[in-house]
Amino acid sequence: MKTSLKVRLIILVFLQFAVWGSYLISIGRYLASVGLGSDIKWFFTANGLVALFVPTLVGIVADRYIQAQRTYALCHAFAGVFMLCAGIYCLKAEEIQFWNLFSLYFMSIIFYLPTVALTNSVSFSIITGAKGNPVKEYPPIRVFGTVGFICSMLLVNWISVNGVRMQDSSMQLILSGILSLVLCAYALSLPECPVNKNGKNRSLSEAFGLDSFRLFSQKELRVFLIFSILMGGALQITNGYANTFLNSFSADPALADSFAVKNSNALLSLSQISEALCILLLPFFMNRFGIKKVILISMIAWVLRFGLFGLGTPDMPGVLLFVLSCILYGIAFDFFNIAGSIYIEQNVDKSMRSSAQGLFMMMTNGIGASIGMVCAGAVMDRLVFGSAVPDWSTAWYLFSGYMVVVTVLFAVFFRAGNYN
Repeated sequence: MKTSLKVRLIILVFLQFAVWGSYLISIGRYLASVGLGSDIKWFFTANGLVALFVPTLVGIVADRYIQAQRTYALCHAFAGVFMLCAGIYCLKAEEIQFWNLFSLYFMSIIFYLPTVALTNSVSFSIITGAKGNPVKEYPPIRVFGTVGFICSMLLVNWISVNGVRMQDSSMQLILSGILSLVLCAYALSLPECPVNKNGKNRSLSEAFGLDSFRLFSQKELRVFLIFSILMGGALQITNGYANTFLNSFSADPALADSFAVKNSNALLSLSQISEALCILLLPFFMNRFGIKKVILISMIAWVLRFGLFGLGTPDMPGVLLFVLSCILYGIAFDFFNIAGSIYIEQNVDKSMRSSAQGLFMMMTNGIGASIGMVCAGAVMDRLVFGSAVPDWSTAWYLFSGYMVVVTVLFAVFFRAGNYN
């Protein structure tokens, strides 16, 4: 494949995840600052609810009716417009109402989340059309998606508008909307991705991957998928609340000007850097320890990540605990999500490989993440947003304790199946 085409795909994935990085880690901080701290859970639950079915439905459209790059551009057009409207509403409103903001945000998410999967589809189609090998050539391109996410986080952290940093204002939503519209225009310039209008008709259950629920009849896979839901419950908690937590220290004059408080987005970007680097460690750990121990390492990393947030403080040496927690995120995230995908690959029939992977994502990022954020939100409402004296540490310790229980149960009940 030509270098020029690789560069074009690098730009594609860079912008794709820069859109997300503009607000995903910092929106909780902004919501808390405008009196919507107790509603953070709903903004992150929205991601899980949309992930259940919408990406699959849009994928069918791209496969059979509208070329993938055009479907992708159309989705970003709507996502960008709705996110821009959300940001502008926040700028203009004297008092931000939850339903007004959430409705616009939710509509944007409905159109944005399918583009995460479509990024892969478009890239694979273009690489294949250029006689390239997607398995070999796409991973080095995809890394730039994480780079885009990090760059966007840092931009939101450092740039101020009218004296207010973007991480503390609705300008983060406006930036995300603008990037989506830029990406919409860019996608229309990409090579065409053919549709399969004459493909074999599939039943509704097959189209939505519901036939993959047959995997629950296999004991080892059933146990693994149940634990996928339990693990999914932890995935979005720090995305939703870590930035808000760090900003809460600004109430203490002695800590208000500390780096961790004023530059929380920059500090939390270490998590994404760790995520990118830990992908490189996974093959060694998989070969050395096997699937069960690798996932146990991931779970222990989650225990420590939450616990270190509870122990840390923005000043020295407490801030080093926050740094360590961010470094552990790469292990916590990659060692379960990627290793889990490999486990599914090794234990299902090739005829339902895609459906099985879709089911795994549904269990973790759909059902698990949605239930997890609702439950985490209830904890935060009780201990933080509904308390006269916010008790963040106890909340983090409860999340850590939850992962201790999950880890112990996994160690007892999970068998590695075909992958040792």
